[in-house]
Amino acid sequence: MAFTGSENHAISLEEARKLTANYRAKAGKDAVLAGFFGKDTIQRILDQEGCVGIRYYYALTDDGKPALVLVGVDANENDLIDGVIAEVSLPCPPYCGQEATLRS
Repeated sequence: MAFTGSENHAISLEEARKLTANYRAKAGKDAVLAGFFGKDTIQRILDQEGCVGIRYYYALTDDGKPALVLVGVDANENDLIDGVIAEVSLPCPPYCGQEATLRS
């Protein structure tokens, strides 16, 4: 199967709330609930030649905190490892903002 970049992954707010609640129920009180990547970083990944989307890898920092590694992917499902790879997200907490729709 080849990727096109048009794959639809949209879900409803209700489904998003359910999925994030499932995670919070098992994650523990000190868990990282989310992370933030700025649009410029996302755009730099997407702007790479041949990139049709982004793959994420679950990862751990040296101090054991969960992280995501983002990498561009081509139509043949290959990671674009010679381009932009991102991790340094801002974790929530503490970078959560006021609105808690998917955190409560």
